[in-house]
Amino acid sequence: MINSGTPRVEINLLKIAHNIDKLIHLYGTKGLDIMGVTKGVCGSPAIAKLMVDKGIRLIADTKLANLQKMNEANIKAEFVLLRTPALSEINSVVQYANISMNTELEVIKKLSEAAAHSLSVHEIILMIEMGDLREGIMPADLDEVIQEVLTLPGVKIRGIGANFACFGGVKPSTDKLAELSSLADIIRRTYDIPLSCISGGNSANYNWFMNTEDTGNITNLRIGESIYLGCETLDRSAIPGLYTDAFTFVAEVIESKLKPSLPYGEIGQDAFGNHPQFTDQGPMKRTILGVGSQDVLVSGLEPKLNLEVLGSSSDHTLLNPKEVRLEVGDEVDFNLSYGALLSAMTSPYVAKKYI
Repeated sequence: MINSGTPRVEINLLKIAHNIDKLIHLYGTKGLDIMGVTKGVCGSPAIAKLMVDKGIRLIADTKLANLQKMNEANIKAEFVLLRTPALSEINSVVQYANISMNTELEVIKKLSEAAAHSLSVHEIILMIEMGDLREGIMPADLDEVIQEVLTLPGVKIRGIGANFACFGGVKPSTDKLAELSSLADIIRRTYDIPLSCISGGNSANYNWFMNTEDTGNITNLRIGESIYLGCETLDRSAIPGLYTDAFTFVAEVIESKLKPSLPYGEIGQDAFGNHPQFTDQGPMKRTILGVGSQDVLVSGLEPKLNLEVLGSSSDHTLLNPKEVRLEVGDEVDFNLSYGALLSAMTSPYVAKKYI
């Protein structure tokens, strides 16, 4: 595959390692451990190894291809499929994941069959609906599910968990985490299950953690964005002491000319079916980067210089360089939002450079 060097993501492993150390220590002060989430970096074996070397023992991803990649890279961890498995992939789940998140009895029964057939035990974390309305068993149905699962060979309940601030934006509040802790107590008493993992949320739990004196039965948080971008995910506020610039997106200038600021001619839809609106600012220098929406979530790119991103098509991003002098061949650096990081790390058209 041709690799011109741009676009690329520059990945500073020292800064990521620093963030991992700080977060392990921070959450450890109240007895919580971290499940390292690698989906934002496309299951990067280099970053997964860094997590394991720093002491993280659970590595989680939503993509089986990423879990397979990390398995084949000989990463020494317990691998977690961070979503309910699809029925069509059950055998691969048992092969590449030690643990999976689950919400559907039909799926758990198939996991039981596959694990029993391979003479293995597949562990599951039952995800409980706590209001964000993504995945989860309704609390009223939890008893029925647990009773059924306990009769199945080849599967073992490792713990329970809940998700926050992903689909519905619902905050992981003190009340909601107390409710999850209470459910763990009830399950332990009723069914004599140890529940070694009570996974209370993700990078959005930072404010809850900092403001609570008692974390209850919560033992674990699933952390990705805080490691990579140094922020919590309710307001994207920086976490003190963490690097927020461990990843840099680099694109190359392919055109730089003085042009009108207002498109001229009869206006229809743009490349993505939108009806764009523009303001006439007179003639302006317009700079084009050789990267577009097929490569990265352009709206999630923040220029490190005083530039304005005007918009993008599939393969071109237009800038107003303002007072910055940019010529063909120059490189432009950007910070990334989580969405931009996710898209750039997943894109086969974006080179990855580890520093």
